[in-house]
Amino acid sequence: MGKKEDAIRQSIIDHCRWMNDNGLNQGTSGNISVRHKDSILITPSGIPYETMTPDMIARMPLDRDYGSWEGPKRPSSEWRFHLDIQKARPDINAIVHTHSMYATILAMTRRDIPPCHYMIAAFGGPNIRCSGYARFGTPELSKLAVEALEDRMGCLLGSHGMIALGDTLEKAMWYAVELETIAKQYYHTLLIGGAVMMTDEQIAETAAGMKGYGLNAQDEAPKPVEVAKPAEAEKPAGAQKPTRKRAAPVKG
Repeated sequence: MGKKEDAIRQSIIDHCRWMNDNGLNQGTSGNISVRHKDSILITPSGIPYETMTPDMIARMPLDRDYGSWEGPKRPSSEWRFHLDIQKARPDINAIVHTHSMYATILAMTRRDIPPCHYMIAAFGGPNIRCSGYARFGTPELSKLAVEALEDRMGCLLGSHGMIALGDTLEKAMWYAVELETIAKQYYHTLLIGGAVMMTDEQIAETAAGMKGYGLNAQDEAPKPVEVAKPAEAEKPAGAQKPTRKRAAPVKG
């Protein structure tokens, strides 16, 4: 392994620990992959992040020997959708998969996130799609994920969790934080009657405005964000404690 690959492997571990420490994931349910040359580097299956070491990160070829891997540990059980998304989307280099609280709540209802907030535009369209359901680790789930992510930078997986993409790992994690934040906001609007939806024209205008600013993602893991427990349905949304600021927001 060269110095660059070593750095990518350590960065994957650092981001895994960050997302668990900040409530974006729980246990070993999440996974991360990063494109490197003609392969992907992906988290191993079932290894606690606090004990994970760079040599445990598996390497999988992108264009040959589908499903083959190198390393002392097996790749994540979700390796199929990591591999298939990376093959289908040459514009992205990193994938973050989490079971974050609010995104998963909405995924359990099998609903898309509609244009309830202008930041939806950052994901490439007027909504964040929710895929149908298929068992974890299957070709069927991989196909559903690739379809839900067409022209998008994130999606919900039906009754499962979320996927966020980026041309760097930092940006993929930025999208994961943003998706969870929008999911939380949308969830709370449902408690008080629902959000007023933005029009396609407003979303398109926002997307055009974002092109000049970029995502402003930092060259390091996003700053910590608190992901609070979901409010009970009978409690007003106003009772929820405010969270700290989100990482690297888009200027709008």
